[in-house]
Amino acid sequence: MNRAACSAARLSVAPMMDWTDRHCRYLHRQMSKRALLYTEMVTAPALVRGRAMHLLDHDPSEHPVALQLGGSDPAELAEAAYLGAQAGYDEINLNVGCPSDRVQSGAFGAVLMKDAALVARCIAAMRRAVDVDVTVKCRIGVDDQTPEEVLPEFLSRMVGAGVERVTVHARKAWLDGLSPKENRDIPPLDYPLVHRMKELFPNLHISLNGGINTLGAAQAALDAGLDGVMIGRAAYHQPSEILCQADRRIFGAGSDTTPETVVLAMLPYIEAHLEAGGKLAQVTRHMLGLFAGRPGARLWRRVLSEGAHHTGAGTELVQDALEQTMTQSTLAAQACAV
Repeated sequence: MNRAACSAARLSVAPMMDWTDRHCRYLHRQMSKRALLYTEMVTAPALVRGRAMHLLDHDPSEHPVALQLGGSDPAELAEAAYLGAQAGYDEINLNVGCPSDRVQSGAFGAVLMKDAALVARCIAAMRRAVDVDVTVKCRIGVDDQTPEEVLPEFLSRMVGAGVERVTVHARKAWLDGLSPKENRDIPPLDYPLVHRMKELFPNLHISLNGGINTLGAAQAALDAGLDGVMIGRAAYHQPSEILCQADRRIFGAGSDTTPETVVLAMLPYIEAHLEAGGKLAQVTRHMLGLFAGRPGARLWRRVLSEGAHHTGAGTELVQDALEQTMTQSTLAAQACAV
């Protein structure tokens, strides 16, 4: 087991399609040096058949960082895992949790919960191809499956295939009748079941995913005996509330960061991105939630949202947005003091 990735998995940011791209991960790394970051799901066919190697691009500062793969063909997944390991990823994760129609049509994602034997073959093939950790992110079951029966059997097969770390989204996925968005909210959470899995598999590193939106809730899950917590939408929409204190509170090392220092740290990265031909909005769209819950948050979002798409927009816009936000924050603090 990769000790660095295993330690980092104490708190991780979930892989999220269209969100956790390389710019988002660079931003998150400015807030926390220790949390484990994940790519968006990359399909094995895109890498193996499409040779879309740009999907593996990442900045060295992102480490520890994991590549999440989608697929169901053992040989193809093995080759994709090899490409990911060669690109420098610290972990290769197999998606067995995404409920979207597009993913189902490719015979991977949450639908694979129905074929644990196939998943085990995929994992075994991937492990033979790479030296880095191969992990799984799954649901507690799908459709009419009984999670109390399905999940132990699934995890047993994963352990038999050599998996040492899993992340369990503590909801079933309804593949018929619910949209991917509804599948993130409607099926009830079953945290006790995940805790029972830790009792059944004490040597398996189990991270909990689903419905956790504060560091306090994450710490409570860790205190109750789980090995890790994965946070998704809250880490994206209110990143500073989750990640700026994570190193101190969750990992017991390092100091807190602030949204202001994170913005300043992003400026050289943004400048380099623009010089390479990139667009400002490709980076700043991930920064809109930096001041969520703080005075000036709406102003920050408005200035960036309205200006980032303009021709010639650059770091000056980001600096101006920060200055305006800080001014409003100061005025709000003064008003409260009166």
